[in-house]
Amino acid sequence: MIKLLITGVWICGVALASVYFSVQAANKPEQVEPDPAMFGGLETIRGEVTSIPVISDGAVQGYFLTRLSYTIEPEKAKLLTIPLPDLVTDALYTALVGEQVIDFSGTKKFDLDTFKSKVKDTLNDRLGEVVFHDVIVEQIDFLSKADIRSNMRRGNFTLNKGAPVGETDAQPAEETAPTH
Repeated sequence: MIKLLITGVWICGVALASVYFSVQAANKPEQVEPDPAMFGGLETIRGEVTSIPVISDGAVQGYFLTRLSYTIEPEKAKLLTIPLPDLVTDALYTALVGEQVIDFSGTKKFDLDTFKSKVKDTLNDRLGEVVFHDVIVEQIDFLSKADIRSNMRRGNFTLNKGAPVGETDAQPAEETAPTH
């Protein structure tokens, strides 16, 4: 009878120990590695072409043209109350016109990494938290006033006459004879 009692206690002890250790193993937090920034979790939003005047000595010296894309968290993008293109355009004007990050006088070399980080930091500072994770450059151009005039002289640029403001395609503009 004692052997049966010891065997029963032994089986109960082993069963309780195995349940205890399996519950402990199941409750351990998993070591989850975060997704790398370029492989999931972030959404890339393509920006619009933005033309920013370069002002020096009180006059427009040319235009800085850029198209940037941004990696942003999709959940935070949905919460924005300001349209994303407006926010980005404001940040570009703030960084390039207000703070003059780029020196077009030719005395400094253009630092692309500084430009990208400045745009990203300006956007995140404006929002008060890290929403934008990276800035991807699709296009950067600078057209001086001389370049624009040269293109117009060569005929690479044409001005098309548009319809008067307020008229639609269904209602063509009527020409009136001048009265004397």
